[in-house]
Amino acid sequence: MELSLAFIGWFFALTSAGALVFGGLLVLMLVRAGDLEQRYLSYSIWNDLVLAAIWVLGLAGGIGVIRLQPWGRYLLELFCWALIVLLPLSAASRFYALRQPDPGQPPVNWLGAIGGITLILIPVIAICAATIVTLRSPEAMKAFS
Repeated sequence: MELSLAFIGWFFALTSAGALVFGGLLVLMLVRAGDLEQRYLSYSIWNDLVLAAIWVLGLAGGIGVIRLQPWGRYLLELFCWALIVLLPLSAASRFYALRQPDPGQPPVNWLGAIGGITLILIPVIAICAATIVTLRSPEAMKAFS
């Protein structure tokens, strides 16, 4: 299934920009609440910086595809491959965290956890795969040259 280059560019540019704004707002809320330092003691700032860099890669790739710049095609494909690798790893780590509940907590709702992860994982991987196929198509190669 091939998608329109305009759709791909705008979809990934807007989604990446939204993710960056949302992440920035979350960090700002943590700073104002005074919880940021405590959070970074238990959770590395490097994770957030790498995540932000990946979203910047998606934003730049989306803009490059909108402008039909050859580098945009490569950046967006790299972004899609990163999502295809990182999303299952993130889902697996969340499942692992659910496997060890705190004592005294209610039992884990495995059906809800599997459903929630599936509702995110399958569509994102599908659109990333369709994007990669589209960006590698002969029509896209011609448009970017």
